[in-house]
Amino acid sequence: MFMKHNTSSGESTDSFGSTTTSPQAALPGINDFAEGFVSYQTRAVNVLECADNHPDSALANIYAGMLWMFLERPEAPEKSIPYAQRAERVGGLNARERGMLALLQAWQQYDHQQVLAIGTQLCAEYPRDLPLLKVVQYHAFNAGDAALMLRLALAAEPHNGHLAAVHSMVAFGHEQSHHLAEAETAAHRALAIDPNEPWAHHALAHVHLGRGTGKEGLALLEASAPSWDGLNSFMFTHNWWHVALFEIARGEVVTALRIHDERCWGIQPDYSQDQIGAVSLLARLELAAVDVGDRWQDLLPFLETRRDDVIQPFLSLQYLYGLARAGSALTDELLTLIRAQAEQPVVKQDRILWRDVAIPAAEGMVAHARGEHDRAARELASVRHELWRIGGSHAQRDLFEQVLLDARLRAGDWQAARKTLEHRRGWEPDSPILQQRLQDVYQQLND
Repeated sequence: MFMKHNTSSGESTDSFGSTTTSPQAALPGINDFAEGFVSYQTRAVNVLECADNHPDSALANIYAGMLWMFLERPEAPEKSIPYAQRAERVGGLNARERGMLALLQAWQQYDHQQVLAIGTQLCAEYPRDLPLLKVVQYHAFNAGDAALMLRLALAAEPHNGHLAAVHSMVAFGHEQSHHLAEAETAAHRALAIDPNEPWAHHALAHVHLGRGTGKEGLALLEASAPSWDGLNSFMFTHNWWHVALFEIARGEVVTALRIHDERCWGIQPDYSQDQIGAVSLLARLELAAVDVGDRWQDLLPFLETRRDDVIQPFLSLQYLYGLARAGSALTDELLTLIRAQAEQPVVKQDRILWRDVAIPAAEGMVAHARGEHDRAARELASVRHELWRIGGSHAQRDLFEQVLLDARLRAGDWQAARKTLEHRRGWEPDSPILQQRLQDVYQQLND
């Protein structure tokens, strides 16, 4: 699948055909990151040892610095910066490595606009560099820029047509742009190359969710699930999270709760994506009238470490809701910090985003968790059409829509709830939970 490396003019070539000034001895660790990162394999972390063993490899240290930034915690730059400094000291970097280092340094400063500017230029210059494309797509995703995600992937596709990963990235870009037919075609193109391509499974989960074909989506994911064993915790737990969503939609909430316990929580509980996946799934189960017992308390020790985490609004809102549902005294500490982002944000360019979107959403989510349903409905309704700006996928952001719906139901806003429920029937046509809610609303309206 991947290219063999060779040497020419003092440079080596990694498995994606990108040249590097790194010594040959560092190439196995570099390729472990490049291939593992794109394929969601745990061997990507081997680059940390490689970077420490090869301070003369700028690329290994750049990749190690990027890996630390994916920690998605306030201390990530502190962990990452020494690797960037080491790469800078190497000297003699080629143009691609200099660009990658500049991207990493902008990322460490949380200058997301600069990251996307550098990344977009680098992707144009090095279209075979799929690890770079994956990094830039990640930032575009967090910025809610589906058009850029798709544009970059489509530009890379002709240069990497033999690799399943590029078609998966095209598929997800299409899906986030609401091009479901194109997303399905691209995902199946990936699976024709590699039936175990997990990001293609993921893209198709989104396609079936958007079409309301949950039965087909569930069958596809269940057939694919054995291939997820051994992947990193994000890909493993997140694809199982999608399975759980399909189970909830068909009323199999006990099965969904078991998936939470066995496949979504506890794999790597200190990781951001595992935490928000568990928060989101427990919330959806409660919204489906499931008693989740003391599971919020299981999350609490890990969520409490996020009381000062306002790096990504999309993540912070879910940490906040989990803290509130668990009854943590630290809920107000995080909420106070979130409110402060309108004036003195940790990420300066996000001030307006916090002020106009994330702060009202935070107020609404905490209000819902505390049973203040009128306020929750008011706050969440004020930003429902702007939440795409905080990042996350359509499926992930649907949590806020479901909380808004529940708040309206509990506040007795039957007309607004009816409109939402009728709209939701498009992608949950067979949901017994939705049908029961709609019947209840019609009874309240005497309709």
